[in-house]
Amino acid sequence: MENTPGFATRLMGVKVLILDEADRLLDMGFRSDIEKIVAALPKQRQTLLFSATVPDEVRQVCHIAMKRDLEFVNTVQEGSEETHSQVKQMHLIAPLDKQFSILYGLLTDHISENVDFKVIVFCTTAKVTSLVAELLSELKLNVREIHSRKPQSYRIRISKEFKESKGIILVSSDVSARGVDYPNVTLVVQLGVPTDREQYIHRLGRTGRKGNEGAGVLLLAPWEEYFLRSIKDLPITEATQPLIVLDTKKKVDKALAHVEVKDKESAYQAWLGYYNSNKFIGRDKYQLVSLANEFSRSMGLNNPPAVPKLVLRKMGPNNIPGLRAK
Repeated sequence: MENTPGFATRLMGVKVLILDEADRLLDMGFRSDIEKIVAALPKQRQTLLFSATVPDEVRQVCHIAMKRDLEFVNTVQEGSEETHSQVKQMHLIAPLDKQFSILYGLLTDHISENVDFKVIVFCTTAKVTSLVAELLSELKLNVREIHSRKPQSYRIRISKEFKESKGIILVSSDVSARGVDYPNVTLVVQLGVPTDREQYIHRLGRTGRKGNEGAGVLLLAPWEEYFLRSIKDLPITEATQPLIVLDTKKKVDKALAHVEVKDKESAYQAWLGYYNSNKFIGRDKYQLVSLANEFSRSMGLNNPPAVPKLVLRKMGPNNIPGLRAK
């Protein structure tokens, strides 16, 4: 709008404005952009706003973008369950150095029990998503990855393939958490702490759709266990701690050794950034670096990767023992 000559003028011909996933748009920091767009549009228009949740921020945007006599349509009945009753929810607490083996075990067990398995593994960031997808591919699983770092054309193709397939695993960032209807997903695994309760629920909602049964597993590290307090009212139970046989660990370690070092380095930096922004974990920078280096070791790295100084200055955890800068 600001950089394309004549674009603002063309906006004066807009008759309908649609704001979809409004709560996510605000979470991603687009409020000022929304305000600029609304200000450039003609007053006489139809405006439709869709949102899975209606926090105060969304109501404020309603006041900006819509008329006072707007019609509010609530499609969720009062007292409705927040998660599908036919979805079995479980959580597992395990240290980082065991999580890749546990994930592999969960997936292979599920595959052996479900001929038409269809699994989504949610990861914390795009780079961690790439790492996990690469690892599972090395383990000879039928894997696709999707996240914001991939071109739109690629995401559309992979999304279509996953939607139409069976016997497939999609490793995803939160681009698949909302607004996508993947039929017949049999299992959702969430690897690492979600950003909040709503995100946990949205991710879980990819399975058990249209009355089908499904299952969800939340895999957390011990220091992420605090998150369970935010979902204690949901029907989630503690899963039996799986036994990691030596053969499984060897297989996973061998696969990790084949994952590109540069991908591990990128995942480390992304992991550090994600948890740095977490108000429970990121406030203690010394603990944060210690945990990040634990994650580094879980990827099979002997030394934590160096992070650009500029990135560290933006994050805040600078000059912390154990943190390497370049």
